[in-house]
Amino acid sequence: MSIRFHGPAKLARLTREKQVLTAHGARGAVIDYDEAAYAIEDEPLLTARANAEDLGGTAPVPPAAGAALRFLASAIAARAVVEIGTGCGSSGIWLLRGMRPGGVLTSVDTEPEYHRLARKSFAQAGFAANQARLILGRALDVLPRLSDGAYDLVFCDADQAAYPEYLTAGMRLLRAGGIAVFNDVLPPGAGPATDGARELSDMVGNDDRLVPLLLPIAGGMLAAIKK
Repeated sequence: MSIRFHGPAKLARLTREKQVLTAHGARGAVIDYDEAAYAIEDEPLLTARANAEDLGGTAPVPPAAGAALRFLASAIAARAVVEIGTGCGSSGIWLLRGMRPGGVLTSVDTEPEYHRLARKSFAQAGFAANQARLILGRALDVLPRLSDGAYDLVFCDADQAAYPEYLTAGMRLLRAGGIAVFNDVLPPGAGPATDGARELSDMVGNDDRLVPLLLPIAGGMLAAIKK
């Protein structure tokens, strides 16, 4: 049975409508909670964020998105994770904190300076050097060299225009029960990023091998479990 999955534009509209209705009491009581209680950025994460701001060209995941990554990695007891888009190490720290002790994060990026700063961030967060395998290169060139079905989670936080291709590559890498996660799937405006996110949404929604979920966090996080 296929799962009907709305495109990013409709999902964004539905999310806005829900927020407005809830704010006016049309959908019942509003639960007030402190997001920071569940998504705290400590010194290593704050340092990674500061490094990204100083360097420019990369935006760390928001704390709520990081907490979601940690939760997903922990929920499936992930030992092996692939990350597309290392940045300065913020998302990698969240992932490693959710993974099982001794788990290995394989992170791919085209910028050597990002990798240099990410290594420092991982070390500051207390992770051994062998827990992060940083590979320099284009993801679509690197991913075919990784082993089939050997990974528990694939996280994509890179060029949204390439998200459909990353999904295809990620499906090969994931074991049954593994999760593909895409960040910022509700980009504003029109352009290649929006087109890529829309195509990703259609692919996920029409693939009977996947169980999808859109998390209304920051710019939208799409997670899909491989059956």
